Amino acid sequence: MRFLLTDEQREFARTLDGMLASSGTVEAARAWAAGKHEPGRALWARLARAGVFGLAVPEPDAGSGPLAVELTVAFVELGRHAVPGPLVETVAAAALLARLGDDRAAGGWLPRIAAGDAVLSLCAGTPYALDADAADAVLVVRDDRLHRTDRHGPVQPSSDPTRRLARPLGGTPLAHGPEVPAAVAYATALARLLTAAQSLGLGRALLAATVAHVRQRTQFTVPIGSFQAVKHRLADALLWLEFAQPLVYAAALAVAAGAPSAGREVAAAKVAAGEAGYAAARTALHLHGALGYTEELDLSLWIRKARPLRDAWGTPADCRARVLTG
Repeated sequence: MRFLLTDEQREFARTLDGMLASSGTVEAARAWAAGKHEPGRALWARLARAGVFGLAVPEPDAGSGPLAVELTVAFVELGRHAVPGPLVETVAAAALLARLGDDRAAGGWLPRIAAGDAVLSLCAGTPYALDADAADAVLVVRDDRLHRTDRHGPVQPSSDPTRRLARPLGGTPLAHGPEVPAAVAYATALARLLTAAQSLGLGRALLAATVAHVRQRTQFTVPIGSFQAVKHRLADALLWLEFAQPLVYAAALAVAAGAPSAGREVAAAKVAAGEAGYAAARTALHLHGALGYTEELDLSLWIRKARPLRDAWGTPADCRARVLTG
């Protein structure tokens, strides 16, 4: 089994990294947190033109997928740049609709997702939908039934201001039967995988920013990065991330191959990457001192994402139980 990314996959990551670095993601994230979605939707359109959402959509529906490994590569970069919006949920919704193979359920959504014209949220196993106020529709799973709605209750605050939660209301039936839970299981596994990828990218960004900070900040006329205690904190954060990365890509390979162990491998990757991202956030917060708490510091956008990403689509306890039960 090959764990190294191909040249094409690495070039795809570099391209996304360069594009996002020049796309004003911080401004888009701050606007999204304030309920202003236009900058985020413009960024969404750029990602679609780069082919990100098409990776989740089958070729007959104007996509190029499903390609789990390439999606994982992309979502590491989305996490690295703290891109706002229901990115995971839209891709998971596309996977769910594609697995159902029902044109009536898909309702023309798949080509629109691939083109970046549709933002969807997915509510499965939780009473809240992410960014329902920004989504064109919310897919709601209730037992073996799938509904679509564009109505929701009041938006609830989150520890991450860019993750806006609301309860979906009502819904139009789209599909029902035993094929719905099977499709939901696949979509959930993919959502966990891509959330893990986001956590990995987030952790890498936090670690890089913290290393740069401790090289510049001085105490007793020397950079604080020269202190042994600081080095140990950074080394611990790096080890968490280095341990998580191969688990994430191995899980992506398992999903791509449809391996029976895919669910268990994804759960293990989700635990490792979520805890690694959270550890990097704690390290960044501590080593930045009081600066880490301020809204004005852009780094707070990354720090405040770490715990919600760790818990989204399966808490560490849920994922550990999945690993143990097989």
